[in-house]
Amino acid sequence: MTLLIFLRRKLSLTGTKLGCAEGGCGACTVMVSRFNPHHNQIIHHAVNACLAPLCSLHHCAVTTVEGIGSVASKLHPVQERIAKAHGSQCGFCTPGIVMSMYALLRNSPQPSMQDMEEAFQGNLCRCTGYRPILEGYKTFAKEGGCCRSRRKGNGCCLTTSTHSGQQLFDPSEFMPLDPTQEIIFPPELISLGKQPPRSLRFIGERVLWIQPSSLNELLELKAVYPAAKLVVGNTEVGIEMKFKNLLYPVILAPAYIQELSSIQYTENGIEFGASVTLTMLGKKLHEEVNKLPNYRTEVFQAILEQLRWFAGQQIRNVAAIGGNIMTASPISDLNPVFMAAGCKLTLTSKEGKRALQMDDKFFSGYRKTALKPEEILLSIEIPYTKKGQYFSAFKQSTRKEDDIATITCGMNVVFQQGSNIVKDIKLSYGGIAPTTVLATATCNRLIGRWGEELMEDACSSLAEEMTLSPSAPGGMVTYRRTLAISLFFKFYLTVQHKLHLSVEDVKPNYASAIELFHVDSPTSVQLYQAVPPGQSTDDMVGRPIMHLSALKQATGEAVYCDDIPQYENGLYLALVTSTKAHAYIKSIETDDAMAVPGVVTFVSAKDLPGSNKTGPAVCDETVFADNKVTCVGHIVGAIVADTQAHAQTAAKAVKISYEEIQPVIITIQDAITNQSFYQPVRTIEKGDLAKGFHESDNILEGEIHIGGQDHFYLETNCTLAVPQGEDGEMELFVSTQSASKTQALVAKALGVPASHIVCRVKRMGGGFGGKESRSTILSTVVAVAAHKVKRPVRCMLDRDEDMLVSGGRHPFFGRYKVGFKKNGKVMALDVTYYSNVGNSMDLSLSIMERALFHMDNCYNIPHIRGTGYMCKTNLPSNTAFRGFGGPQGMMVSESWISDVALCCGVPAEQVREINLYKQGEYTPFNQCLDQFTIDRCWKECVNISDFHQRKARVELQHRWTKRGLSIVPTKFGISFTAIFLNQAGALVHLYTDGSVLLTHGGTEMGQGLHTKMIQVASKTLGIPTSKIHISETSTNTVPNTSPTAASASSDLNGMAVYNACQTLLQRLDPYKARNPKGSWEDWVIHCSSIDSDFRTPDLGYDFETNSGHPFNYFSYGVAVSEVEIDCLTGSHKNLHTSIVMDVGKSLNPALDIGQVEGAFMQGVGLFTLEELRYSPQGYLYTRGPGMYKIPAFGDIPTELKVSLLRDAPNEKAIFSSKAVGEPPLFLAASVFYAIKDAITAARAESGLSGPFRLDSPATPERIRNACEDKFTKLVWTYTPWDVRV
Repeated sequence: MTLLIFLRRKLSLTGTKLGCAEGGCGACTVMVSRFNPHHNQIIHHAVNACLAPLCSLHHCAVTTVEGIGSVASKLHPVQERIAKAHGSQCGFCTPGIVMSMYALLRNSPQPSMQDMEEAFQGNLCRCTGYRPILEGYKTFAKEGGCCRSRRKGNGCCLTTSTHSGQQLFDPSEFMPLDPTQEIIFPPELISLGKQPPRSLRFIGERVLWIQPSSLNELLELKAVYPAAKLVVGNTEVGIEMKFKNLLYPVILAPAYIQELSSIQYTENGIEFGASVTLTMLGKKLHEEVNKLPNYRTEVFQAILEQLRWFAGQQIRNVAAIGGNIMTASPISDLNPVFMAAGCKLTLTSKEGKRALQMDDKFFSGYRKTALKPEEILLSIEIPYTKKGQYFSAFKQSTRKEDDIATITCGMNVVFQQGSNIVKDIKLSYGGIAPTTVLATATCNRLIGRWGEELMEDACSSLAEEMTLSPSAPGGMVTYRRTLAISLFFKFYLTVQHKLHLSVEDVKPNYASAIELFHVDSPTSVQLYQAVPPGQSTDDMVGRPIMHLSALKQATGEAVYCDDIPQYENGLYLALVTSTKAHAYIKSIETDDAMAVPGVVTFVSAKDLPGSNKTGPAVCDETVFADNKVTCVGHIVGAIVADTQAHAQTAAKAVKISYEEIQPVIITIQDAITNQSFYQPVRTIEKGDLAKGFHESDNILEGEIHIGGQDHFYLETNCTLAVPQGEDGEMELFVSTQSASKTQALVAKALGVPASHIVCRVKRMGGGFGGKESRSTILSTVVAVAAHKVKRPVRCMLDRDEDMLVSGGRHPFFGRYKVGFKKNGKVMALDVTYYSNVGNSMDLSLSIMERALFHMDNCYNIPHIRGTGYMCKTNLPSNTAFRGFGGPQGMMVSESWISDVALCCGVPAEQVREINLYKQGEYTPFNQCLDQFTIDRCWKECVNISDFHQRKARVELQHRWTKRGLSIVPTKFGISFTAIFLNQAGALVHLYTDGSVLLTHGGTEMGQGLHTKMIQVASKTLGIPTSKIHISETSTNTVPNTSPTAASASSDLNGMAVYNACQTLLQRLDPYKARNPKGSWEDWVIHCSSIDSDFRTPDLGYDFETNSGHPFNYFSYGVAVSEVEIDCLTGSHKNLHTSIVMDVGKSLNPALDIGQVEGAFMQGVGLFTLEELRYSPQGYLYTRGPGMYKIPAFGDIPTELKVSLLRDAPNEKAIFSSKAVGEPPLFLAASVFYAIKDAITAARAESGLSGPFRLDSPATPERIRNACEDKFTKLVWTYTPWDVRV
């Protein structure tokens, strides 16, 4: 049992959340404290509760988010500051971030910004964009968030900013931190810690856990159980047991054995016991680097550089150096360093000790070492370096922070004394073979040489020696082989620089290649329109008030679906899913599964009392697969058991036999080849294409592929179904954006009227569209199971299950033909879109329609035609995702704009600007652009970003580091494209004490909808927000609601709330007239409740006639981004982003800026980081934070400015506001096209010019491969391991 399960299920402490179960998101972070008798001190560490075995915490104190403060009693400053700084939106990640910060403050009450950034490397947030979290917590730092005079002659950043922002919160209101008031470590644990260690044994259902008290006992046990795993942090074994279905019947826990935890100095280096944690390793090496001369610590510095990017702080705090070695991972961050350094390993067993040098014979095969079964690793000696010895280590990964390596290496060269003749050289690589390897042949060729000729010869030799099979796991074969050469080149330049002690000895334009990756602490500016003078203090509209659940979220008191207390007779459900993409089900064997303790039943299609047909728009899918599966992850059945662990164990024991069906269609290209399309094919056309192309000076054709994206909401899909015991009634607690659709589809599956089903939504831990329609699949399965067993049943999917079954953003392929004048003015465009829909339609038709509605982005094209094909494939159905097809449509637009600029030799910003729409012009679907503000957004963005000065600086470049700059606009239509969904309802209850209970049809997923609705009701009723409460969204209060989606929820529900409040005021008028001096409480005793609805007027569009108004209005925005790329590795830094967003008259600037930044960072993930990788058979490889990388704290722009356009009221929405949820996401394309601009400069160095294809996302692999140079030419291409869907 893990600590997380114990906290949540046994102690009902639900503030600690389950986000991934693999230590990759930080939602489960707690602080573990223990007394170290050898150092006589108390150690506090942040750890991942999802990985920490309960057995490992003997004599430890555990502090959870509930333990440090609460809304009911007293908040801790850490909780208060993240909430009041607007750093909590959906709130699911908040307790984990709070505890990471709390643990840091317990160790360092006044940390540096670097300390803080390192502390958050293991935490993810999908909502906020991270900026407000750092802003709030900067107030604890020594530097207080200042630039620390990095600006040199320009003075302090806080006093000299040209565009000073406004504060969204007041730091002076924060409680001070008083370290003397923290919870004390229990004295009894100190007493127990001083006693001699005792042996412990824990016997579980399947595993025996033994914690030996001495080295001798450990060796005795290893002799008895030679196959036993030694576990210190459980950061690898825990994941293998959960996700790889491996079972280790005996686990030995040596963490408290003195010999394995000791650190000793030897003549040749430092000897670290195998149980020493990576945090302790780093601390000790830092001390030595600060103490000893540079030449002695080259290996130490290389290890510290690797540790900077090694997992997150929570993992480093518990993971042991010995575990890292013995795991024998081929992509280990440290093993190549140890191998290149020739570290000495001491092994021991009952038979005695022996020493081994860590060389190319130590790893005998994939995940195998030279140790005998009965041996253990006792220690590793890390050597000092000598004069004339130079050492470097490199790690390249998709994301810098907390990411597994694509390739990693250690490089060691020793020169003959006083010369530059190589005496010895070792080049060790991970990520090139099934084991860590030495480039032995290359090293042998380099002995006795140095210089330019050696470098060229080494690169050619590495290209021959470092080969990879085309089907090598992990793919990216061309990129990995190129990296092996590029990283050696970096090493060569680094050594060349050190040999001559001055950078001039490396060519000045090469100097940047030897700099270590570093990102400055971020700074930010926020600009918005303040409320007018004289606005009532009770009128909160337009004020940056805090999200009304933020404090509860920061204390862990906010209740999410899986936090609902256990029912006494409650059961758990685990899904049984298909392992084939296209096959008939021949048989399902459940005997082994039913034999697992605690299993109650297996549920499948035959248990449905109603219909097996389901679907949000078209019923073209099934609740359970019946006879045939059409994707990997297709739900075949479910196991119901007394615990989640039993249910999941049994689900894995269900055996399904298949008969495979051909063809298996996975990619868009597969679908095109097989003509596998859903109908209808949509087209929008305006003007005369033939005429437009005839009038053009140039015509070019191009293509771009835009990858999909997983929602990665921190709270996975979750449902609790409670049968009511009569008339088929059932109550559902669901994490969903679509309560009414959940109600309807559950009712259909159960064969009862919708009135018998109540669906309740308190809040979601993120949604982003992923819980609009796909959440109904899980809810229906859980409801059917609850109906069958007549008991409450719950299921919260693990992250890997959620990513497998729930679908994501549609991958798109765009093909275009564009005609244009010499100055870049576009005359004609013919564009075709293909979307990878998956195995059912879901909402894909509306998504394709929106892509077509946005095919022009902000550009007026006289002659245009767009066609959209929906590809039917054998993947889980893709679905709604923030932007709903709009970002894909606009991304293709920016691709051809970029191509036109490169073709004309004109700056891209100039081509964009001359093609921009003007006020009163018409879109391709013949809607007039009134209240058009893109020109204002453009001018302000150019101004606040200092665009022209940046442009001049960007052009001053180095050979191997290039900067790029881009400005990108967006125009986003606001309304559901399915017209009937543009409606909402609200219900207002008045109570005799004057309090108001407000209910509306929208759901809260972090966007602050409930907060805004209370602001609207407060202003309309003229009462303080403190009198108004929203409890939940439920189908028995406001029926037939639309999904909370399309960015329209504030508009629709706001107007419904406004109408209800206005009707209420009209009813109160007679009582106010009779008692004009009375109070609100005096008047409301005469009125109880009122409901109202709202429908957006004048909407409707006909594709046949290309007429009507699909949108109520448009939201506009512009962003400027500057990036820096490393041409040798493909890494990039986001240096600057300025965003100007038209949100009308903001209802709440803090929430709106939070939405702008959160959407932007989600777009940064879409366009630069996040890559869903599938096998050719349709198996999803990227099923968790280990392989799927969303942006982390370190990915935010170093300088971020956000401005909400002033004086731009919108007469078509509540209180002149505008929608804000989706429109800003596409502005992250400015980062993508800044990267493309930098690549263009890199290609020019190799004599390449003109348009080139860069697909999205612009990962390091794509960036490096596009920067063609002499190193890429040494490597030939391979058939990929994975396919682009």
